[in-house]
Amino acid sequence: MFKIHVYKSVDEVSQKAFEIVKKIVDVDHPVTLGLATGSSPVGMYARLVEDHEKNGTSYKQVSSYNLDEYVGLPKGHLQSYLSFMNENLFDYVDIPRQNIHMPSAHSDDLKKDAQEYSKAVLAAHVDVQVLGIGSNGHIGFNEPGTPFDSITHVVALKEETRQDNARFFNSIDEVPEYAVSMGITEIMAAKKIVLIAIGNKKALAVKEMIHGKIREEVPCTILQKHPDVVLILDKEAASLLDD
Repeated sequence: MFKIHVYKSVDEVSQKAFEIVKKIVDVDHPVTLGLATGSSPVGMYARLVEDHEKNGTSYKQVSSYNLDEYVGLPKGHLQSYLSFMNENLFDYVDIPRQNIHMPSAHSDDLKKDAQEYSKAVLAAHVDVQVLGIGSNGHIGFNEPGTPFDSITHVVALKEETRQDNARFFNSIDEVPEYAVSMGITEIMAAKKIVLIAIGNKKALAVKEMIHGKIREEVPCTILQKHPDVVLILDKEAASLLDD
C-alpha cells in the first residue's frame, strides 16, 4: 500500500524523509535502519546529522544494514558505499561502529558472504528501509529480471545503471561492473519502506511502480504488495502520475 507525498522542492522531499526516520530513531529501544546510497537520500542524511548535532538525538541503539556495495573498488575508495555512508552520516552521529553492516565486497567467497548477510538482515527485522529507484525500475541493485524471491547476491550491473552512476566517477569506464545487493526478499521484509525519487528521469519508473503490472522486468512493481510504503517525490518524479 502506497502513501504518496509530492513536494515542489528537493528540500521538502528530504525534510519529509528525515521526519519519518527521526521518529523511528527517537524511540527508546533498539531499532534497525535499512540504508541506501546515491543522491536521493543525501538531503535526508544531512538533516539527520544536523538534528544530532543540535538536539542530541542519539544513535547508540541504532543498527544499520546497507542495501549494496560495489565489487572491485579498493577498500576506502571514495566512491565505495561505505565511504559514502561515512561521509554523509556515520562519521557525524554516535552510532556504534559494530552496529554498522555492509555487504561484503572483498571476500574470497562473495556468494557465501551474501547468504550470511541475507540471514543477518532478515533476523534484524528492519524497522524502516530507505530506498531510491533507478530509471529502469531497479531497487537496490536488483536489476530488471531479478527474481522476486532473490536474496542478497552478486549482480552484474546493467549499462543504464552504470551510465546513471557514471556522474560519480571520472568516466563510465571507472564504474564497477558488479555489486553485491540485498535481494528483493530482504527489502520486502522491512516493516516500513520509505522510497525517495527526485527528477524527471525517475518519472516513468515511478508511474510503473504505482500503476504497472507486477512483473520481474520492473523490480519496483513488487512494492505494490508491501503493506507500508511511503513514496516521497518531487514534482518532476511525480509528473506522469494522475492528479
